Amino acid sequence: MNNGSRIARNTMFLYFRMMCVMLVSLYTVRVTLSALGVEDYGIYQAVGGIVTMLSFVNNALGTGSSRFLTFELGKGFSERLKQTFSTLLMAHVFIAVCVLVVAELAGMWYIFTHLNVADEKIFSAVIVFQLSVITAMMSMTQIPYTATIIAHEQLKIYAYVSLVEVSVKLAIAFAISVSPYYRLELYAFMLCCNQLLVMMIYRVYCYRHYMESHFSRKLISFDLLRPVVAFSSWSCFASLAISFINQGTLLLLNTFFSPVVVSARVIALQVNSATQQFLDNFRTAANPQIIKKFASGDYAGSQRLLLTSTRLSYFLMLVLAIPIIILAEPLLNFWLTDVPEYSVAFLQWSMVQSLFAVFDSSLYIALYAKGQLRENALLSPSIGFLVVPLEYILFRYGYSPMVVAYLLTGVYATLGLIIKPVLICRIANYRYADIFRMFVRCGIVTLLSLGSVYLLITGIDVNTYKGFGEICVITFISNLVIISCFGVKKDEREIVINAIGKRLAKL
Repeated sequence: MNNGSRIARNTMFLYFRMMCVMLVSLYTVRVTLSALGVEDYGIYQAVGGIVTMLSFVNNALGTGSSRFLTFELGKGFSERLKQTFSTLLMAHVFIAVCVLVVAELAGMWYIFTHLNVADEKIFSAVIVFQLSVITAMMSMTQIPYTATIIAHEQLKIYAYVSLVEVSVKLAIAFAISVSPYYRLELYAFMLCCNQLLVMMIYRVYCYRHYMESHFSRKLISFDLLRPVVAFSSWSCFASLAISFINQGTLLLLNTFFSPVVVSARVIALQVNSATQQFLDNFRTAANPQIIKKFASGDYAGSQRLLLTSTRLSYFLMLVLAIPIIILAEPLLNFWLTDVPEYSVAFLQWSMVQSLFAVFDSSLYIALYAKGQLRENALLSPSIGFLVVPLEYILFRYGYSPMVVAYLLTGVYATLGLIIKPVLICRIANYRYADIFRMFVRCGIVTLLSLGSVYLLITGIDVNTYKGFGEICVITFISNLVIISCFGVKKDEREIVINAIGKRLAKL
């Protein structure tokens, strides 16, 4: 099977399951929000966000783990691959312990001094925080196993476990809805148990299928750890910036406004996260091939695949973003029984940000494959670190929570359209002309899609179920036609059609 067919097959395989995952996830948010209430839901997100913000070092090391395991596998199975896994697992355990110590100190300080909740909710917040710390630690030690599965491009188990995970979360949401007491604490406890279940499934699967995942202290090599730490130390700044922006923003919203506004922001991010899962499926299928081509010396092939996958990633996000932006208000009204203020605007702007973020995250893989992240670590996070201080200043002067959306849109546009193209041309020998052609094609498709949708949906009432459904179908079909005619090339269409045909033939 050629690389294009493998990517198309893996993407379709994940997409079918991701549709189920997205629908279950969105419904779970509805049930959870109804069961906990807007205030408790906002408390959980604010307190849990403390742990997420402090785990940026683990995220950076996770990036290094995935890159080095995939790179070594691209060279072929060897003793060095087994050494790499054991060394990375040991490093993640060490990082988990360090994050535990820092989280306990910083988190408890914030809860008792700055968390904007009623006094009777403090005890609940402490319980939620402690369970969130345990959940985060389990997730940290899981990364080398997940990276191994992705490196082998065996994405079936990746999809199956995701489906199990969201199904259990839905069951948890229903369970707390019938509980008469301690719903917030019960929710955090059951999510912790769910993470333990996912951890065990991944580890058992890897142990049975991949010899390199058999941990051995004798295989730990500090010589192998040095390049991973050097690589991860640069991506650490980028991970810190992302955590600082996302979680710092939630904490500021809680400090200056209320848990209700935090819930509005989180709800928008939940929908955006669900759409991002579709994009992540494609990137998860394409990234190992980009890295393996680079590792084998096929630099031209790696560049072509990255630019093609970036363009297709943008189109995938565009197909989802346009109808969500148009239907944001009726979507939230149909989905939730109680829609917090600012949810609609937050959702619309988060989709615009996601379109720019496609270029930022996709082009980053060129630097990731080469293993040279220093310049990106010095530029991109520097821009991101400005966001939270600016939010703080504007909130102090009485500005609306919507400044969050405006600032982040500007950041992602700068990173995706300027910073990343300049870096990959200077470091990874890409050509500006190739990147510019990709931007032009994406821009043409965007304008044609917006124009056609505007003409086709004029006069349709978006606040009825019939009108909602009609707009969904019209925007999806029109965008798909425009992308097929103006966005993709003939050989790319043939790969997808062949892959679909082979999959249907096996059913």
